[in-house]
Amino acid sequence: MEGLVTWFTNTLGEYVSREAVCFIISLFPVLELRGGLLAATFLDVQMIKAVPLCILANIIPIPFILFFIKKIFHWMKRFRLFRRPVEWLENKAMGKSDKIRKYEFVGLMLFVGIPIPGTGAWTGSLIAALLDVDTKKAVLAELLGLCLSAFIMTIISYGILGNIIR
Repeated sequence: MEGLVTWFTNTLGEYVSREAVCFIISLFPVLELRGGLLAATFLDVQMIKAVPLCILANIIPIPFILFFIKKIFHWMKRFRLFRRPVEWLENKAMGKSDKIRKYEFVGLMLFVGIPIPGTGAWTGSLIAALLDVDTKKAVLAELLGLCLSAFIMTIISYGILGNIIR
């Protein structure tokens, strides 16, 4: 992930503000809020600016995934070219769904909130949509999860990592 963050930081940094780089990185799957906050540390963006920007950017895809991903996947599966990749994504997401299926709200919140590879709002939203989790519950669980993730990543990025960089 650090390599992706570095690439985005170096590539976008020439064209947009440091804050915009953090926002854009936080929009992307895999990188999400975690990558945005790491980039903020590398770019020396103030924590007070970076945290809300990264949270906001990571929130944006949630409703689109929850409301539209099943329809998009259904449409894509009609085409041979997309069928396998879509089925792979579905299987990959559902392979991580045990805790969400069992503990639903808390499981989804922790899945989104604990910043480890393969977790986050994108995958959490996909799993919630595929499991038909109530949309209001899913959104609230993911928002709380993003706050938890922001708290953890702020400590890592601005505390531990921030002290190493400076």
